[in-house]
Amino acid sequence: MMKRISVVVICRNEVRNIQECIEAIYASEVEDNVQLNVFIVDGMSDDGTREKIAALRADFPTLRIIDNVEQLTPYAFNLGIHAADYDYIQIVGARHILSANYVQKCLDKLDSDSSAWCVGGRIENEYLNENGKVIATAMGTPLGMGIGNFRTLNASGYIDTVTSPMYPRFVFEKIGYFDEDLIRNQDDDFNFRVSKAGGKIYFENDIQLTYYVRGTYPGLWRQFFQYGYWKVFVNKKHKAVTTMRQLVPPAFVGYLLLAFLFSWFLPVLALPLLFYLGLVACVSFILSAKEKLPISELILTFFILHVSYGLGYLKGIWEFLLLKKKPSNKQKRLSR
Repeated sequence: MMKRISVVVICRNEVRNIQECIEAIYASEVEDNVQLNVFIVDGMSDDGTREKIAALRADFPTLRIIDNVEQLTPYAFNLGIHAADYDYIQIVGARHILSANYVQKCLDKLDSDSSAWCVGGRIENEYLNENGKVIATAMGTPLGMGIGNFRTLNASGYIDTVTSPMYPRFVFEKIGYFDEDLIRNQDDDFNFRVSKAGGKIYFENDIQLTYYVRGTYPGLWRQFFQYGYWKVFVNKKHKAVTTMRQLVPPAFVGYLLLAFLFSWFLPVLALPLLFYLGLVACVSFILSAKEKLPISELILTFFILHVSYGLGYLKGIWEFLLLKKKPSNKQKRLSR
């Protein structure tokens, strides 16, 4: 029985990486009864990406391009899902280079484990600049991203979300599609809905994707501020906190405010801050020695990860829960 897999590639201005991404997908080592169709959902690229995709169609006849005129990620997901008949959907970013066993391993897990409704693998980072390496190194630690985040795992198991996931068709028929109101965190929202409906998300450590990291500190700040901000919108939608680790950064920022205001006459309030600074310095020193990275930039990265997310989360509480406002247009601007 033929198994049809639609690979949906989300793309905008990725002329540098799109060919390698597409070639890796078609190099997938799949069984004879697997049919791959690839849909590049492009946000109206103007850097030569579209021309490169058109040229690649000569070598890959099942390659298609779909226009994402909204230029927003959840629209891209849904356009790709609706593009063709399929039995499984594999979602891939244009800077994600799948390992040869990625697609088949995801398929095998979904076919062998009826409780798994979603499967994804681990990330191996490649860096397009020095800042990207520092940022990715910090994000690959429990201190940077929290215990249980898929970026920090090194063993297969069930988890709350994964990157580059594969879903069987019935998942979309059962719970619907990606929420187009969510400019950020749409994948977290979708996988939370998977869990609420009785499905599980599986992290497969034996498959990997190479991710080309390009980083700037202003972009990182904006990215994690938005993650925190939109997370509150997701929580409001579901009337639930989707993961407990998301509460740590806003609690930390709230503590910093209290310490700033009151520690001058209540010095004990400064002790947690001293512990935090010592922990960050210790972890940064170890990473610096291991990866040959500037310790000052590692410390800065941890601070940005924690404080920007926490501030965004608190802003989300203020706007969504207290003022009952809709998402700000300013926070719809992506950090790329």
